[in-house]
Amino acid sequence: MARTVALIDYGSGNLRSAEKALARVAAERATRHEIVVTGDADVVARAERIVLPGVGAFADCMAGLSALPGMIEMLNEAVLKRGVPFLGICVGMQLMAKVGREFGDHPGLGWIDGEVVRMTPSDPSLKIPQIGWNELLIAQPHPLLAGLPEQPHAYFVHSFAMRVANDADVLARTDYGGPVAAAVARDNLAGVQFHPEKSQASGLMLLRAFVGWKC
Repeated sequence: MARTVALIDYGSGNLRSAEKALARVAAERATRHEIVVTGDADVVARAERIVLPGVGAFADCMAGLSALPGMIEMLNEAVLKRGVPFLGICVGMQLMAKVGREFGDHPGLGWIDGEVVRMTPSDPSLKIPQIGWNELLIAQPHPLLAGLPEQPHAYFVHSFAMRVANDADVLARTDYGGPVAAAVARDNLAGVQFHPEKSQASGLMLLRAFVGWKC
């Protein structure tokens, strides 16, 4: 298997920033991973790790991913059957849910039991979308979070969030007028609602852990 990290290009996501951040941490860890930006399912099939970014509406992102020939089938085969390490970022994390309820109900990948719903902060002064830095409240230990500093902060940009059915799948939350799932994981798959490529030291630590993650 090639030592590549496939960063999936389906017309959504800050690919350049994510590519640069992944290349930096791969070089720092000397893992010799090549970061490949691709929309080719065959390239993803040969990758050692897979990253799915995402910015925008759930339905649009799912439609863009579905439009790549064979991509969803290949993701299910690689991630669910072969156990390839996977990281979803922002809407890429949301697509892991069973359903997104933005402008109607839209099926997701169904990897995490949950739904993506509009955020409704209890404090009316909190604006939607949430844009900016917020503290990560670690719910349980995980290799991807092991190197984070005490009271880590991350950069969020979102109006919708995943409502997770099983607390065991939640790695971290943030507080924005109530608890919001900030990171989820099960087995070899993980997702973060925040943007690690924009989260400075904490984000780079998480990406560094991902390129060396043995799951």
